[in-house]
Amino acid sequence: NTSDSPVAVETLDDVPEHVLRGLPEEVRLFPSAVDKTRLGVWATKSILKGKKFGPFVGDKKKRSQV
Repeated sequence: NTSDSPVAVETLDDVPEHVLRGLPEEVRLFPSAVDKTRLGVWATKSILKGKKFGPFVGDKKKRSQV
């Protein structure tokens, strides 16, 4: 299905400020490797397994809900 309408590309302006403030220093938002119209979460250095960061802001969802 081809469309003449332009595809909206997600930018950092679309990300709520509290999300940007809450990112750990080793995590950045860049264009997704899977979908170039969306932002993806990228690590700028290795993150140890089990590392926790936060605080979590938002609604918790079950895997089946996302």
